[in-house]
Amino acid sequence: MLDHIHIFIGLNPSVSISNTVYELKRSSSLFINNKKWFRGKFSWQEGYGAFSYSKSQIENVYNYILNQEKHHTKTTFREEYIDFLNKFEIDYDKRFLFEFFD
Repeated sequence: MLDHIHIFIGLNPSVSISNTVYELKRSSSLFINNKKWFRGKFSWQEGYGAFSYSKSQIENVYNYILNQEKHHTKTTFREEYIDFLNKFEIDYDKRFLFEFFD
């Protein structure tokens, strides 16, 4: 998708989610900038969302991510993200959400 990505990974319990996301963003930004795929400097937006799923949900999550393009013909990233926050019963303040590009 043009405005977000979904990454489905198994986490090492000895490495925090924030460190994992930091390293993913850092290394992918370096890679993209070294390849000069964009004019100027590429950088990720601050922040991220992390949601956990059980092993029994792997196929469902995989298929959800696989069908992102089709899914987003009906739902924006903003709608999707807020739906996840509500589904996982996460309290949030709209002032601190992503900078959405609807």
